[in-house]
Amino acid sequence: MARDAKPFRPRREMQIAELANGIIDPVLARRAGISTALLGSWDEIAGEQFADCSRPEKIAWPRRDASDEAGGYRPGVLTIACEGAQALFLTHAQGELIARINAFFGFPAVHQIRIVQKPVSQTAKHRPRPQPLKGEAARRLDGMMEGIEGDALKKAVARLGTAVLQKKR
Repeated sequence: MARDAKPFRPRREMQIAELANGIIDPVLARRAGISTALLGSWDEIAGEQFADCSRPEKIAWPRRDASDEAGGYRPGVLTIACEGAQALFLTHAQGELIARINAFFGFPAVHQIRIVQKPVSQTAKHRPRPQPLKGEAARRLDGMMEGIEGDALKKAVARLGTAVLQKKR
């Protein structure tokens, strides 16, 4: 072995999703101002009513001026693609949606939503819903959810538990 050569050290195992997100996130951030985390969590953020008919497209951040004395952060405008008549309902629910988006980010990232009425990807529409659990798996999940008080949290845990405990096809 040469004097300057470093010994081989295997890297930790990585999932393909980690590698893909590491490549895609900088591109999405530069082009659209969003991340794969927002796209991946959109179903929970948008809620059952808007998950299948909408998707975030980009966040337009305001430009910073040299004359801007505050020099601080200013929230952006989120553009959402929405299908058909659901765009009207989304318009009425945008206050709640802005609050959910900002809660997801952990800071006031968005102050306004711009809705663009157009078709949303077909892949999101035809995503199979998990079948309800039966038998021992259902009883096991019910036992795990004892003590959870909030309805929204209980539903989220039930969805996660159903996906995890379901038998692989």
